[in-house]
Amino acid sequence: MVAISRDEVLHVAQLARLDLTEQEIERFQEQLNAILEAVGKVAELDLSDVEPTAHPLDLANVWAEDEPRPSLSVEEALANAPDRDGDLFRVPAG
Repeated sequence: MVAISRDEVLHVAQLARLDLTEQEIERFQEQLNAILEAVGKVAELDLSDVEPTAHPLDLANVWAEDEPRPSLSVEEALANAPDRDGDLFRVPAG
């Protein structure tokens, strides 16, 4: 099993610009090692008879039918606009 070292935890923390306490470093090292151990167990499985798949479930067109329906009125659409100009959103000049 490959173990995550303290230096590797510190390196990742530096890349993420995290300032970790000693307690957090130890906790993350334990958690990351547990993740690697779990992945290692999966890697031990014989999956030669399992077909590669992009999704674990058989899915057929999961989209809802595209049917016309009433849209929002202008008043409903602009109800929460912070600023408007008649029937339009007013935005800062950019």
